Amino acid sequence: MYPEDTIDKLAKGLGGALILVGVVVLGIVEIIAGQPYGAAPVTNDAGEIVATPMVDPTIRTGLVIAGLVVLFLWGLYKMALPEGADRDAPAGTPAGD
Repeated sequence: MYPEDTIDKLAKGLGGALILVGVVVLGIVEIIAGQPYGAAPVTNDAGEIVATPMVDPTIRTGLVIAGLVVLFLWGLYKMALPEGADRDAPAGTPAGD
């Protein structure tokens, strides 16, 4: 198992933070702002928009997707590392020496 380096900590922190902001923080903002809780604007019988959500749903969705993309790219980075290689060793140095 590799020790965590700066890239690992940054990717996990950024990805997790984006997801938490998109789901939890903006969800709490929506609850505090009051009705409507749905993603679509509320209309009256005449079709006029009478209420809209506090935070645009595309912003919330974008934050969550950005967090997932960061975590996906970090996973690809981790998969690309050679098995058993020491990342801190100079190039050409066998692992364990």
